[in-house]
Formats: sequence, C-alpha cells, structure tokens
Amino acid sequence: MLEGLFQPMHLLVIFGIALLVFGPKKLPELGKGIGEGIRGFKSALKEHVDASDKTTIENDSSRRRSSFLSPE
Repeated sequence: MLEGLFQPMHLLVIFGIALLVFGPKKLPELGKGIGEGIRGFKSALKEHVDASDKTTIENDSSRRRSSFLSPE
C-alpha cells in the first residue's frame, strides 16, 4: 500500500513546495524546530519506557517476595 511513497523524486517535489511556501530564510529555522521536537519526543518516550520498566521490575520482585514468604 505504501511501497513507493517516498521515492527521491517525491522528496524533491516536497522540498520544492516547502521552499516556495516558507522561503529560503525560514527553512533552517523550521528544520531546527522539527528536529528539537523529535528529540524531545524521543527523550520523553525513553523516560516513559524506563519508568514503565522500573515499575514492572518492582512489581515482579514484590510478587516473588510475597510468593516466597507465603506457604502454599
């Protein structure tokens, strides 16, 4: 369905349209803003995953302790 979506010619056309819309002075600022946004999103996602992993590890260890302490 999306096999040939981003071919080099398509990217050149998109870049050309962006150049016409925003102008050559605004494009570096726009790229910088998009890059900072992506970096911020990645770092927030990583923090969320790390916190989720920490919570999972804590829950697993508390389950192991409780199953070890309770006689069956």
